[in-house]
This record gives sequence, structure tokens and C-alpha cells, in this order.
Amino acid sequence: MSFPRHLARPIGLLLGLGLLAGVVVGGMAFPITAGLGLIASDTGDSVNTVSADLVDGPLPQTTTVTDSAGAPIARFFEQNQNRRSVTAAEISPAMKAAIVAVEDRRFYQHQGVDWQGTLRALAANSASGEIQQGASTLTQQYVKNYMLYVAAETETERLKATEQTPARKLKEAQIALQMEQSLPKDEILTRYLNIVSFGNGAAGIASAARLYFNTTPDKLTVPQAALLAGMVNSTSAFDPVRHPQAALERRNIVIQQMRDQQMIDEAQAQAALATPLGVAEPLVPQPNGCNGAGDAGFFCKYVVEYLTEAGFSLEQLNRGGYTIKSTLDRNVLQQMKAALDAEVPPKQPNVANVMSVVAPGQEKHRVLGMASSRTFGLDAEELETSYGLPYEPVNLGAGSVYKIFTAATALEKGLGINYQLTVPPSGYASPIYTDGGGRPLPVANSGDYAPRLSLTDALAQSPNTAFIKLEEFTGVPPVVDMAVRLGMRSLATTPFVDPGTGRPTDRSIAEVTKAQNLASFTLGVSPTSVLELSNVGATLSSHGTWCPPSPIESITDSEGNPVPVTEAPCEQVVEPGLADAMVNALGKDELPGGTAARAAGEVGWNRPMSGKTGTTQQHKSAAFLGFVPQMSGAVITFDNSRAPRPLCDSGGAPFPCRSGNIFGGKTPAETWFGTMQPLLASQPVLPLPPVEDRYLEGGAESRVPDVIGDPENEAREELEEAGWAVSVRSVDNAAERGTVVGQNPNGSALPGETIELSVSSGTVPPPPAAPGEDDDGDDGDGDGDDGGDGDDDG
Repeated sequence: MSFPRHLARPIGLLLGLGLLAGVVVGGMAFPITAGLGLIASDTGDSVNTVSADLVDGPLPQTTTVTDSAGAPIARFFEQNQNRRSVTAAEISPAMKAAIVAVEDRRFYQHQGVDWQGTLRALAANSASGEIQQGASTLTQQYVKNYMLYVAAETETERLKATEQTPARKLKEAQIALQMEQSLPKDEILTRYLNIVSFGNGAAGIASAARLYFNTTPDKLTVPQAALLAGMVNSTSAFDPVRHPQAALERRNIVIQQMRDQQMIDEAQAQAALATPLGVAEPLVPQPNGCNGAGDAGFFCKYVVEYLTEAGFSLEQLNRGGYTIKSTLDRNVLQQMKAALDAEVPPKQPNVANVMSVVAPGQEKHRVLGMASSRTFGLDAEELETSYGLPYEPVNLGAGSVYKIFTAATALEKGLGINYQLTVPPSGYASPIYTDGGGRPLPVANSGDYAPRLSLTDALAQSPNTAFIKLEEFTGVPPVVDMAVRLGMRSLATTPFVDPGTGRPTDRSIAEVTKAQNLASFTLGVSPTSVLELSNVGATLSSHGTWCPPSPIESITDSEGNPVPVTEAPCEQVVEPGLADAMVNALGKDELPGGTAARAAGEVGWNRPMSGKTGTTQQHKSAAFLGFVPQMSGAVITFDNSRAPRPLCDSGGAPFPCRSGNIFGGKTPAETWFGTMQPLLASQPVLPLPPVEDRYLEGGAESRVPDVIGDPENEAREELEEAGWAVSVRSVDNAAERGTVVGQNPNGSALPGETIELSVSSGTVPPPPAAPGEDDDGDDGDGDGDDGGDGDDDG
């Protein structure tokens, strides 16, 4: 046999490959051992060690995050590797036929390497001096694509996977031959269609069918399949969007080849040739990551960060093909977003309104939704942000919502929710509320209050002086610890920022607050996560059981097998009775006299709930935490600029101003009720839990004997024997002289507190003066405030 001189070199190489492969070329059998070692792989694999196992691993696949109903929220994949592998049964016969017709017409005859086709291609290419015909089979192309997209981990390896060298060709041929011995043809064809790129970021036939035709691969028609098969040769040259005429001509060639190879008849061919390209306008891409999640963007980002902390790597998420079913309730998200935007439009300068909702539970706290008035995205000029506003700590704090932690600590130390708190007047100088140098600072109230209020009424009306006074009894460190236990976990991990330098220190907020005995903690000056604040309500609603606010319902791998997620275990952080008592103690905020009453009245709220408003000093932020047995939600409205200013909230959207007047009972509470009222409309009205007597009236250590009606000496003796200090004042009263006619406090008191006895003088007081006109200018509502919520935290 003799060959023309210009074909001698390429055919010599072909014969060398044939010798190494041990196949029949031109009717001559060559032993597989002949010539071994003549060519070695540049990647370090000798010819003897090359194995089909190199291409037998899983393909990179797209991970899908869904909502609680299973509808997709977002997808994660490596660049240009948006792939969902499908089975052979999920690919239309037309698609299989089209790719075989144009890329490897002898696919069902050869054994992995088409030696006849290779000879023909070598001759054609050598005669023309350029590449006119390809020689690789679909099996070989699969090997090359696998080496490029899966096996290669570095840019160097990716370059080697596509370089035109005899070593690489030999390696592909050997692996292809081995694959054909172990896998059926249909499996190889399916693997190829799952891995090959179809351009515009579509990897694999499932992504391509969706991108170009908004369909699934099992429904691809002959003209659609022919278009996609034709693009494999050059996804750029035959891009139907950029080059529709070239794509049409290429598609028609594929149709004609399908006809010539008797895959379709003449009538089918003519019908397909007459069909327009039919590409979707615009294309139907699948955005990569949370930027394609819309209003669920913040929730999506929280899912990623939550899984990262649980041990998942970004590479796993981008390649693993997981289905992550989240806890997101679309209805919750929609109602929440509508309420947030109604109060603060997305493009309102410098103001953000953020909210998170968590479902209580003894075994899991599910995050039902989180959102912001700010649009999730990367376009700063459009006031978009990708910062985790609904779950990252807000530096401006939550104001008097933190009084919850002081109250809970007081209950744990023996008080009950009926305890009568002392309410010092505005300007009270507490020995623990100082300027840092030991000098007491005056504590301000917003409005006038009775000198004593029950703990329940104090939480509803929110006098600052009462809770600073209560904190003198509880101590600051236990209050901080209570906050962390109930759900404010980031306080124990977020570095404290030095106010002098503005730089983070090596100690946490909780550590510094306790070490410096910062009594302002009860007034909510610490950076606060809205999600964690919402989870505090879920903890109390769960009878004192804290669980991490989880966005994950389940995870399955690409084969549908469950994948475990490492989550922090639930903890019983306070006694169930204490938690139930706090649920009740917070049950008056929406009632007349409570700081959220106005917002509740605007929506006609008529079910039991627990709530607490908060406003920070200078009105730079305001907050509301509210919860019912079914769900807990928290809202913070704040100036999110780099140099926050006070916010004014005088009708319309809040805006930065010189002297603020925003309160937790305004925009935050209005957002909460605007979200919850429609969400709960179809939910049953559930009562608040009963309160144990211990947490209603206090423990034995706080009980004060009732001595009213006793002689002064006997009353003093009984109280002192019970460990109480006693003071006496004389009052005009008709009772026998020396009889105790009043005591303050009565029922329970702070340990160490002095009990004041009112002892009768035996003198009847004079009759009251004649009635006169009330001209004190009071508005008659008894709250003495200025229309706010009583949370000016001084």
C-alpha cells in the first residue's frame, strides 16, 4: 500500500494510534502492545495507566434553592456550567438523532474511535491545509469535555485538556475505547448531551432547552433539536441571537443530514426546514446566585451563609447539584415586602425598613421570611444593596425592646409580672447609669408616669427610669447574658467597636458591656440583628426553647438522597413558666395605653399578642418586636447611611432630619401590623399561655407579708423578721391611731427594698374642696406623652 506524500505523515500518526489502541485499520490487526511507550501523556499518565475511571465521576451540576412549596428561588453553578443532568428517557429522540447525524454518523457502528472517519478527516484536512472535518467521535468528545469541565482544576490543566497534541488524542482514544466496552451507547450519548456546552452559559441539554426554547429536553422538536445540535460545532458562530442567519443555515444542514441518514422522512424534513428558528425572545436564562432571587435575595444570601457556617463550601454549592428546600413562605414574603415598601419606599434616601419572621417550635425555629424596603442587588446608583440588612446586626440598635431582657432577668431573680416597679421621675440619676467616669447621668422619660407600675404595665408604657432602676437590682451582666440566651447570639461574637477610634476591639459586645457595667444596655443601644430579635419572640413563644433561626427544611443530592445539615441544637434557655410569664407581660402593648396601640387600631387588630416597641437616643432608629403563637416578627427602621441622622416620621415616609420624632410605635409597628393582619386573617385566634403563680406574684424571696390592718409594732416586727427594712409615715385616717392603713410596695418587692408603712394618725381628714373647673390643659388620655410611643431612651 502506498500513500501520496502529503498524506504520509498524518496517516503514519493514525497507524501509530492504531498500534497503540490494538484495533483494526484498513483490514489489518495491530497488537495492542506494539509501540507502547512511544507517546506519553503530558499530564503525567503513561499510556499503560490511562483508564476510563478518569471520566466516571459526577458532572458539575446546578444547585437549586426552593421555597417551602418547592418553587425555585435561586440557582448556583460555576461560570458557564449551568447544568441539570437528565436521563436518556428525558431526552427527545429528535435530539439524539440530530446530534448523531451532525457530529458522529457512525456512532452506533464504531467502538469509541471511528478509524474510517479519522482517515477520511485526515485526508480532507491535509489536502486543504486546514481543519475541514473533525475526527473525534461523540465518545471522544465526551472525554475531552469531561477533562475540560470536570477533571481540570487549574487553568494549566484546562489548557492541556484542549491542546492539539498526539498525547492528548491518544489518551482520549484509549479512554473512549474503554468506555465503549463498559457502557451502552445510549448511556454514552446521554452523558455527552449532559456535558456539552450550547453557548450563552447553557451547559447540557436541559439548560439549553430552557434557555433557547423555554422547554424541557424531552419535548424538543426536530427543528429545535437540529438548531442545538448544529451549535455544538461553534457556539459563537452559530449563536441564533447574534447570528440568526448562520444559525438557520447550520440548522438546515443538520435537518438535511437527518433526512439523508434516514432518521426522518422527506415530509418531516420539509416541514422542519420551513419552521422559523423559534428562539425565545428574550432568551430564558437562569441567573447565577442570589441576584436572580428577586425579593427573596436577602433570604437567599442568608441560606448561603447559614450553609457555609454548617460546613458547606461554595464549590459544593456551585457543583453539587443539590436541591435545597428552604423554609421560605412566599405568602409571608409578599405580605412583608408590601408592608415594608408601603411605609418606606425602596428608593427613599438614607432610610431602610427591615423585617424578619420566624415560626416558633420546640424542635425547630423556621425562618418564614425576611426582607427590606431596599431592593436586593448590586446597583448602588439605584439604591440597591446586597448587605444582609434583615439578619446582620444594625449598628443603631433596637431601643427599649431590650427592656424585655431586664424584665426576664428580674423574673429569674424572683419577681413576678405583677410586681410594682418604682418609676422615678424623668431626670433620675442612677448610680449605675454614668458617663464612664463615675458621674451619674440623668435618665429621661417621654411623658409622665405613675410613681409605681406593674412590670406588665411598665413594659407596655416603657418608662426608661423604671428599667434603669430595675437594672440596679438585676445587675447589668445577668441582663446581657439573658439577651444572649434568648436569642441575641451575635452580641457574644460581634467585636465591640471602640467609640474613640471607631475600630473593632478583640472583645465582643457582650464582654465589654458586662465588664464596663454599661447600664444603657437595657435601653437598646447595642447593634441588633432583626432576625435574632425575631427569634427572641420565637424562643419565648416556644416556652423558653431557643433554636437557631433555620432557613433549611431539607437538602437532597443530585440523586435524590438526603444530605444532613449540621445545625446548632435547640436549648431550654429559661424555665417554661418564665417564658410564658414574659409572653403575658408583653401582652398589653397593643391595648389602649400601650405604645403600639395606635398602630394596632389602624388595622383593627383584635387578637391576643405580645409586643414591645423601642426607639434609640436621638431617634436614629426605631424597632418593634411582636409575636403570636404562630409566628414572631421584628422590624427596625433606621438611617442606613454612613453618617446616620435622626429620622422624622410625621406622616408619609420617614426621612433624615435635624431633630427626629420616629418611635417604635410608628413605622416599625405599622409595618408589623400591616404584615401580620393579612397573614393571620385565616389563622385561628389562640390565647396567651397561663401564668404560674410563682411568675405572677413572684417567688418567696420577693413576697412581702400583708400587714395592712395590723398595729404598727406588730407590722414592723413581722416585716423585719421576713428580712425587710421598714419605714413609717403618718397619714390622716379614720382608723384607730397606730393602725397600718397602707404599705408600699405590697405583694412583692425587690430583695433589700424598704417597705414603707402608712400608719393612721386617728384623725379624720377634712372634706374635699368644692368642685371647680379642670383647667390643667391635659388632653384627657392620661398618657402625658407627645403623641409618640413613650420610648425616648434618653
